[in-house]
Amino acid sequence: MSRSSRRFDHFSWPQAAEAVDLKGSTLAWPFGACEQHGPQLPLATDAFFAEWMLAEVLERLPADLPIWMLPAQSMGFSPEHEAFPGTLSLSANLMIQLVIEVGQQLAAMGVSRLLLFNAHGGQIGLLHVAARQLRSQCPAMAVLPCFLWSGVDALKDLLPESESEAGLHAGLAETSLMLQLAPELVGPDRPVDGDHCTPGQPATPPLGWSLEGHAPCAWLADDLSVSGVIGDGRKANSMLGKALEQALVAHWVNLLTSLMASSWPPVREPQGL
Repeated sequence: MSRSSRRFDHFSWPQAAEAVDLKGSTLAWPFGACEQHGPQLPLATDAFFAEWMLAEVLERLPADLPIWMLPAQSMGFSPEHEAFPGTLSLSANLMIQLVIEVGQQLAAMGVSRLLLFNAHGGQIGLLHVAARQLRSQCPAMAVLPCFLWSGVDALKDLLPESESEAGLHAGLAETSLMLQLAPELVGPDRPVDGDHCTPGQPATPPLGWSLEGHAPCAWLADDLSVSGVIGDGRKANSMLGKALEQALVAHWVNLLTSLMASSWPPVREPQGL
């Protein structure tokens, strides 16, 4: 199925009405950010990944599945990167209100599910909050906040433990993936100055704590790095990027295939039925 045919915004209004009336109609909304990704990656890195990967996944699904992509939300919640020029961050309240207002309109149309397909780690929690609040206001529509890189078991075999756990931003994974998808957007620099793992370093957490994980802190990128990179992209390459692309696409094809074959998650019947 072509990418264009999966674009909800390419429908006419009668086509849109027919689409959302199908049983299990699902809309996937890509979320990214406009924020620094070191000196080597574009500001649009997260938005690029969210939109490109979602389009690739949807193209591989059976044509008769009622799932389509909304236009990407390319600016997000990025206060942790505001010290770096180019970063544009929306407030938490505005992001939540955006999800709620768009979501309410989709629910009123009769959409069964709204999938928030997010590629920016700094707004995972915020989109969970927005999704819960939207669901409470629109109980007949399921809302699923997802993160591109979460739950992909194959990543453990592709990335060294140091990067899978500590390469939080513009490191090996993101640089390699961009080298595969859009090498013309990748610069030559590979700084490594966001060390938060070496004992004795100011940014290294005490035992049991971490920047992300079970006992995290609200870090700011300039706490950790002059370049904006938090990770080590010196060994980034397009072959690794290709393997990452294949792993991510396969993971999300499997997840969306199983979702679309189900009636999950349970929702309340629309009022008046």
